[in-house]
Amino acid sequence: MDHLRQIETFVAVVQHGSFVKAAERLETSKAVVSRLVLELESRLGSRLLNRTTRRLSLTDVGADYFERCRQILDDMAEANASASASAAAPMGRLKINAPVTFGNLHLAPLWGEFLKANPKVELDITLTDRVVDLVDEGFDLAVRIARLQGATLVSRRLASSRMLMCASPAYLQGAPTIARLDDLATHSVMAYSWWSGGDEWTFDGPDGAASVTTHPRLRANSGDTCRAAALSDQGIILQPAFLVGQDVKDGRLLEVLPQYHGSTMEICAVYPSRRHVPGKVRAMVDFLVAAFRQPAWT
Repeated sequence: MDHLRQIETFVAVVQHGSFVKAAERLETSKAVVSRLVLELESRLGSRLLNRTTRRLSLTDVGADYFERCRQILDDMAEANASASASAAAPMGRLKINAPVTFGNLHLAPLWGEFLKANPKVELDITLTDRVVDLVDEGFDLAVRIARLQGATLVSRRLASSRMLMCASPAYLQGAPTIARLDDLATHSVMAYSWWSGGDEWTFDGPDGAASVTTHPRLRANSGDTCRAAALSDQGIILQPAFLVGQDVKDGRLLEVLPQYHGSTMEICAVYPSRRHVPGKVRAMVDFLVAAFRQPAWT
């Protein structure tokens, strides 16, 4: 039990960024939190945290250990909750947030099946590409596509989707040849305006990480709009496989410089806490995990 408490304390320190905040979250003192982390490091014979007067940072060993421990704690919480009598049968209103395009393409066809299987649940679905605050805005669950930043949220992986750089055959036939990544700088680009990298597109190339600064002819906060422009022979897009994978498969769009691999985005279900998860949330998460076991775009 002491080892488990040490692990829980270490994970809390990392998630909350300080010994003080972890102590508040665990309802104990800073001294106890510090002692438990030191005992864990002594048990392992490895330093997990670098400590300065201003900040904490994970060592390489600590970063790997944190990810493994967080997953273990999540799995334990899932197992405990599913076996607990307090995990009520799915019922009541379930408020869900999801990205617009992914929600329309891949989630909308699933809601009817979920409702049939859970007749006492009501769904309240909001589609927006804005990252909502689950707690402040009253959401029970969100589907997010990103490298998750909110360590205080519990996440369950559903699938992944690689970013594909592509254009229509007609555009590529009429445009200058693209032989190198730098050639993209002179091409017509349809840019997603909320892309975290802005106009800089980054890839994993044959020689490692590589990037190019693009000069968009069109910007849109909708991947659907970028896709439509590409299908109209207007230029090159960088969009997720869940949106353009079928177009590439059917030949309506062609991959550009396929030796350069776009980043892979994780698709996850996130919810505010692992403690006392309502039956309706648990039912939806389990349902989505099963539904995306073999994603249509892979």
